[in-house]
Amino acid sequence: MTDHYTTLGLSSAATLADIKKSFRQKASYWHPDKNAAPHAAARFRAVQQAYEVLSDHDRRQAYDDNRRRNLLDSPLETAQDIWQNYFNSLL
Repeated sequence: MTDHYTTLGLSSAATLADIKKSFRQKASYWHPDKNAAPHAAARFRAVQQAYEVLSDHDRRQAYDDNRRRNLLDSPLETAQDIWQNYFNSLL
């Protein structure tokens, strides 16, 4: 499971304004026309997907509910995924 909050570098308490600001910054940085890194296009798509989910109230609510359920059902696996996504976003 991809952690959209980590993709945008936000906490789960982020406001819509925070989400938009982070999306603009990350999308500008990872845009394939501006970033020659081999994984820039994939990162750009991940940022777009995260914004699509988190900027829509209903989709965000469903995502948050699923995220909490997964954390409770399989905390070790979920924690590993979150940390892996976090470290991948730093590289």
